[in-house]
Amino acid sequence: MIKKKIAMPGDSVAMLNDAIRTISQPSRRAFLQRSLTLGGLSLLTGCSISDNSSIEAALMKVSKLNDKAQALLFDPNRLAPTYPDSMITRPFPFNAFYGEDEVQEVDGNAWRLELSGLVMDKKPWSLAQLRNLPQTDQVTRHICVEGWSAIGKWGGVPFSHFLKRVGADLSAKYVGFKCADDYYTSIDMATALHPQTLMALTYDGEELPPKYGYPMKLRMPTKLGYKNPKHIQAMFVTNTYPGGYWEDQGYNWFGGS
Repeated sequence: MIKKKIAMPGDSVAMLNDAIRTISQPSRRAFLQRSLTLGGLSLLTGCSISDNSSIEAALMKVSKLNDKAQALLFDPNRLAPTYPDSMITRPFPFNAFYGEDEVQEVDGNAWRLELSGLVMDKKPWSLAQLRNLPQTDQVTRHICVEGWSAIGKWGGVPFSHFLKRVGADLSAKYVGFKCADDYYTSIDMATALHPQTLMALTYDGEELPPKYGYPMKLRMPTKLGYKNPKHIQAMFVTNTYPGGYWEDQGYNWFGGS
């Protein structure tokens, strides 16, 4: 973390630049720079910039404003671009909050997807049961908040089909996820019902590899990479804001790409 004391700038642009420099994580900085275009100057102008906490509070307000704006602009019927197999990135990059040598090993035979919250049928689902549901695949671009992107081919169950199958309350606000690697996140119901949101069970025509989220990950080409949880063990439907691993550290919650 940068520990230098911020000097009082003479204009709003200098104040904005100093505020951004106090955020050490490159990925978060990229988020905040984009968020600030939606009114950050007006929020920052009235805050004390003699310490990081006041800047954090102001930037959090901007982040929440950005979430609301993205939700209003999101079109649940607009599809993300798709690509031919010839454009698949090989090898597809590994990305997580830990190293590839620390990838979680999950026993697919013993694995069960646990359901809770505003769902009528809460019985657990095995991997074999998910594979028996209607399947589709897509070649879409994964966009990382760190500035890189890659094209991959994902196959699995349309999430909207699964939510309807288990009797989820489709008028609820959120769907949350808990993962075997201690990751957790949540999404809005409109994104959950988007036709390209997929319970991914395969990658490039093969069983989903551990490094990409075996036995199941949620693949959403309309969201940035950190919103796509891997190794999912449990999901729940709720009207109470669930947060997320990175979101609770200040990242945008909506996370649209």
